[in-house]
Amino acid sequence: MITETTLLWLIPLMIWEMIWKGIALWKAGRNNQLTWFVFLLILNTAGILPIIYIFFVNKKKNKK
Repeated sequence: MITETTLLWLIPLMIWEMIWKGIALWKAGRNNQLTWFVFLLILNTAGILPIIYIFFVNKKKNKK
């Protein structure tokens, strides 16, 4: 059973994840990185994996 307290944490977490996932998927798609795109699409990591991709992996790709 989902309580009110659970929803107060779950809904903002879902919004947080969707924002970061959307940005990361867009960047992975623009860079033709299919592997990253699939991992980002499938895995739900509360925004951690998309943030790692955006700030670390994507920057390495742009510097080359």
